[in-house]
Amino acid sequence: MIVVDANLLIYAYNTASPLYKKSRDWLEEVFSGTEAVGLPWLSVAAFLRVTTNPKLHGRQYTFDEAAGIIEGWMAQANVRILAPSDDHWLQFRRMMAEGKASGPLISDAELAAVTVEYGGVLYTTDRDFARFPGLRWKNPLS
Repeated sequence: MIVVDANLLIYAYNTASPLYKKSRDWLEEVFSGTEAVGLPWLSVAAFLRVTTNPKLHGRQYTFDEAAGIIEGWMAQANVRILAPSDDHWLQFRRMMAEGKASGPLISDAELAAVTVEYGGVLYTTDRDFARFPGLRWKNPLS
């Protein structure tokens, strides 16, 4: 399963980003493919938080526009929302401890934990994910 980090979602909709075109092309290919794609709630919430922020460089989206984009993703046959499992705390705690995560890296540990729970590969441009043992991750833009 392809698990998508928020940074790829945000770049794909922020025309001011230097990674806009590559991210957009990759995302369109993944969403139109047959491989399972997982969108963690954390990535969805981050997409909403950033793309609706009036301080964002480039195009800002209204809540309704951003929600419509997300609903379009969710309508794809190969896309599903990933929620933490009942045993999430154990995996999350392990990722925080073994990855020596604190502060902003706590969100990364949470995303790593969800990805491992679903047996997925996290697609991201953030190299910080290398710190989490057992997490498989790739940068699709490199």
